[in-house]
Amino acid sequence: MNLSIKINDVLFLDIETVPQAENWKLLSKETQELYKKKTQYQRKDEFTVEEFYERAGIWAEFGKIICISVGYFIDVENKKQFRITSFFGDDEHTLLTDFKVLLDKHFAKKSNVLCAHNGKEFDFPFIARRMIVHQIDLPKKLNLLGKKPWEVPHLDTLELWKFGDYKHYTSLKLLTAILGIPSPKDDIDGSEVAKVYYEEKNLERIVTYCEKDTIAVAQILLRFNNQHLLKDEDIIRV
Repeated sequence: MNLSIKINDVLFLDIETVPQAENWKLLSKETQELYKKKTQYQRKDEFTVEEFYERAGIWAEFGKIICISVGYFIDVENKKQFRITSFFGDDEHTLLTDFKVLLDKHFAKKSNVLCAHNGKEFDFPFIARRMIVHQIDLPKKLNLLGKKPWEVPHLDTLELWKFGDYKHYTSLKLLTAILGIPSPKDDIDGSEVAKVYYEEKNLERIVTYCEKDTIAVAQILLRFNNQHLLKDEDIIRV
């Protein structure tokens, strides 16, 4: 694709989200009614509203972020190294604040961009909405008010793969498979995250999954530019 953006200026990321409450019965009557109205079109007659609550994590109004994994390239002895770290935990306010500090201190240059798979439809707006809920000032990279489309500092590997075909959707798992990239979905997938979080209480497993997705997004951008894929020794967790 010969993207003009320097890969060292890109912050790759992925988020994992879950419903705000472990089960439907823990919600207030008002929240239950609001969720019922919000999901009426998606549910139709196939699911009761209580059955559909397991999907609440996909909406920022009813879900919360439990992990944000980020990765970036640096040059070490004339070789690319990919450094990855994660913000995670039960305290969403803290992990969002820590993520904002990273953006404001290290990825606030005009040349810096954020990159995720389906990020423009999910990750970026979800993070911004949850920051608003927690009364956290939006970092510049997420505050799009008044920006023209070409000024938005976001890259989306799904959008790049669409090549203008806006009705087309390709999952991260499918895209990595056809591009010869190791699958990030070798343990759990997004539909299982809430169960792993609430029932297994295994946040570490979710963090590992989230980091694999972040690495996969970086690998996709490398492939789009016909560059060599990362090897295990190129990936440093910090």
